Amino acid sequence: MDQQYLLIIIPLVAGYLLDLALGDPRWLPHPIRLFGHLISFGTKTLNRGKGRFLKGMILSVLLCAICWLFFAGMQFWLLRIQTPAFYYLFTSIFVFFALANKSLLQEGREVFDALSSQGLDAGRKRLSWIVGRETKNLGENQIRTAVFETLSENLSDGVIAPLFYYAVGGLPAMMTYKMINTLDSMIGYKKEEYFWFGKFAARLDDVANFIPARITALLMVLVAFSRRGLTYIFRYGHQHASPNSGYPEAALAGIMYCRFGGPNTYHGQLVVKPYIGEHPRDIAHEELRKVMYINHAVTFLSVLLIVATYIIYAVTT
Repeated sequence: MDQQYLLIIIPLVAGYLLDLALGDPRWLPHPIRLFGHLISFGTKTLNRGKGRFLKGMILSVLLCAICWLFFAGMQFWLLRIQTPAFYYLFTSIFVFFALANKSLLQEGREVFDALSSQGLDAGRKRLSWIVGRETKNLGENQIRTAVFETLSENLSDGVIAPLFYYAVGGLPAMMTYKMINTLDSMIGYKKEEYFWFGKFAARLDDVANFIPARITALLMVLVAFSRRGLTYIFRYGHQHASPNSGYPEAALAGIMYCRFGGPNTYHGQLVVKPYIGEHPRDIAHEELRKVMYINHAVTFLSVLLIVATYIIYAVTT
């Protein structure tokens, strides 16, 4: 096989296996934290006075350009000096950093375990680490439902979207997507202080996730062999306030035959979201295992499809 395909395949498989084994240890320095510091600095500097939409757009485009140029430049330099081992190491490590499935599932499991072993207050507190909604008044079933919603939505944002951009543009595209997603998570709010400054970042994230969210939903119903999940995608996917989040959430609601969405409180304000699904039922603790299987299976299948595509292309051209 031509080396150019191995340069894509080997780091992908290595990064995936590292994420599967290690997740995201909290002690490990993470590039997303650096992204966050850069965004925070730019926000404090620019989010004031007039022209906030333009300033926010400039910051978003500038940070994305810097991100792409850095990773493309590093890969080019490592190949130029003929050190493939360092190229594979560098790319594999950042593929590992870009994937978040193991840590995502670990966070969800810790919420369920805290709720089961320590009680409602512990479950609420642990959930508040991973969701934007207020958790102080949530009941047990609302907590479990929120975890399922988060696992489905972040399967798209944190796993399948990075893999999609790696497949079409390599590590530079993958890490640029992570910058876009971090921008949206930090300034893409409808709160007054970010409404104009973060609007471009929010719309950019919507565009970047348009295809991956729908791929995620279809892969979810495929690995679960769920006809109802497929029906829910078309029936409820477009009803979410986000143009993308509703699709994986609808798929999981159909697979688990439960209901997501509805009213929740964010930053002190009640936000009424449409329901996704038609069967409001209590979710049992052990059902988390099925959701974890779905996330693992979708991630594995995505990696397998990318590798198979490159191998087929390599042997037929």
